[in-house]
Amino acid sequence: MTDRLRVAVVGAGGWGEQHARIFSRRPDTDLVAVVSRSAERAAARAAAYGSTPYTDVAEMLARAEPDLVTVCLPNEQHFDTTLQLVRAGVPLLVEKPLVFDLGEADLLLEEAARRELFFAINFNHRFSEPVLRAKAAIDAGEIGEPVFAVWRFGGEANHGTSRHANLIETQCHGFDMLEHLVGPIASVAAQMTDKTYGDWSTVALALEFENRAVGTMLGSYDSSYAYPDTQLVEINGTEGRLVLRDTVRELSIHRAGDDVARVWRAGYFDDEAREFHRTFDRHVERVLAALREGRQPPVHARAGRRALLLATSAIRSQETGMRTAVAGWARGRPARAGATRGRRWGVPA
Repeated sequence: MTDRLRVAVVGAGGWGEQHARIFSRRPDTDLVAVVSRSAERAAARAAAYGSTPYTDVAEMLARAEPDLVTVCLPNEQHFDTTLQLVRAGVPLLVEKPLVFDLGEADLLLEEAARRELFFAINFNHRFSEPVLRAKAAIDAGEIGEPVFAVWRFGGEANHGTSRHANLIETQCHGFDMLEHLVGPIASVAAQMTDKTYGDWSTVALALEFENRAVGTMLGSYDSSYAYPDTQLVEINGTEGRLVLRDTVRELSIHRAGDDVARVWRAGYFDDEAREFHRTFDRHVERVLAALREGRQPPVHARAGRRALLLATSAIRSQETGMRTAVAGWARGRPARAGATRGRRWGVPA
């Protein structure tokens, strides 16, 4: 592997521009290709970042010979291109969600494992300054044993073909974050509403963790990212609690019985820590270090499959009206199952 890694970006959409920005400006990478189905969009993005446009993945792989390919396509269109790249044996960094179907996720992971492929996914929320500090505080025992956790996240709708778009493509961050901070989720009970535009656009989940902590998730496409505290995470422990606001904005830590909190906010000159898209820069730094050193990625694509499994469990709970254990719902079940419109919460037989 050369000193400067050759990186190709597949996707020329909005967040794909962050991929192009990062890899075109780093001193240790060359952005050697931008791929889009639209020749016009590929050319425009490549011209903006000093790269070469392509409309065909196979041609790009043959000509550009990248050391790493990143995938940033529309949320419901990840599978075919990712499978093509996995089978080509090229190291990958893909955007969330991994896919919308557990069978597809299993195939991607099995094919990647067979090739011992570097296969990362971008759960970039983990790398915000508040989250890094929160994780360190929990690991150091500053709040004692976690007892309950709260995740709230919502904004304007991203309309797709799946009725569960909000749950799978956006609240995957919540599943990943809560397991990152608290531990594995054992079961989930779900209530969802489709009252606004026919999809399950707002979801309320009651969680049970394997360590006997409990939690709630409220995720919505019926809100606005303009609202303060559009994202809020609270972890309450036996000796204190911590609260994260808007991913990058603030972390506060309270000790039980103390009226005074310890608060982190980005300082006057610390623009990097207060900008959401810079969480991806931080993740990329770790991804490239792992790739160069022959290590596993900091967030393996298995985390994408895990988030999808949890979403699928929530869908199953909504459809049956019963709490769903995550174990035993683990392989090949379709996450595209259409929940019955208007089903109400039921009592288990």
